[in-house]
Amino acid sequence: MKTALVQFALVLTALSVCRGQSVVAWPEKPVPSTSKQVAILEDKRLNESSGLAMGVRDPSVFWTMNDSGGEPCVFAIDRGGKTRAKVRVRDAANFDWEDIASGKDEQGAPALFIGDIGDNLFIRASIQVYQIPEPEINAPGQPVRETETAAPKLWRANYPDGKQNAESLLVHPLTRRLYVLTKSDDGRCALYAFPQTLQPKVSMVLEKVADLAFPSLIRVGKRPHDNCMTTGADFAPDGSRMIAATYSSLYEWLLPKEKSLADALKEAPVRIEPELLRQVEGVCYDSDSLTLWIISEHLPTPLLRIKR
Repeated sequence: MKTALVQFALVLTALSVCRGQSVVAWPEKPVPSTSKQVAILEDKRLNESSGLAMGVRDPSVFWTMNDSGGEPCVFAIDRGGKTRAKVRVRDAANFDWEDIASGKDEQGAPALFIGDIGDNLFIRASIQVYQIPEPEINAPGQPVRETETAAPKLWRANYPDGKQNAESLLVHPLTRRLYVLTKSDDGRCALYAFPQTLQPKVSMVLEKVADLAFPSLIRVGKRPHDNCMTTGADFAPDGSRMIAATYSSLYEWLLPKEKSLADALKEAPVRIEPELLRQVEGVCYDSDSLTLWIISEHLPTPLLRIKR
């Protein structure tokens, strides 16, 4: 009887939001899906891959980079796990690079946005995003030599309600607006937006779009609160969906055209349960706006495809 009561208590914990927040209409049961490991990255320099973005110039490749302390470089990898480009971001420093997103610049040309947004110690006066033109990549089988970008555009911002930690950067494919999803140990976080018109040389004030509270969840091989911590996010290329990754699950919202983003995020997401990885740090959509890809920190670095 005692064992049964303990198990029942654990189930209640899994259904509640971390640290005693009230029960919310977030799904415990995942939607049917299949995960397939497509490749192990061959490039051992990618030992802390943090972030994943599908190329706009060439959707057959993904862009990624290393976490804090790594070189200020981005890497293009193909779906076979081979490195196709290594590009150094001029005049940049990797203070705490946490995510990368693809999109378009003001003229509609393919661009990459690198989120230097991590702040585990809550000490940063501002966060920053580097914007560079999406680099050209080498043809398959050609030697990969390090290249360098032109001087990047740098967008600085601060939160309206105090310092936050974050690991998720998003670029809306239709509006080109930048968003940051914060991270906390207890699951309480928020989605913030940069101003629609970006301003150089100043720290812009972010706008809070929505409060979110990711629930704890029991999953064999993970701690319940691993499901609370957000590590990556992305908008679908057609703007119809938004995905957020935690260490245990993926959560996806539908974004109907007739609803604002804030209203869409008030609806319950679906939960997708990918194959367990050591530390999921990057997620992005494929060009069909449905298939998902995830990547994990630490060697060996796997690349997984998820289909519903």
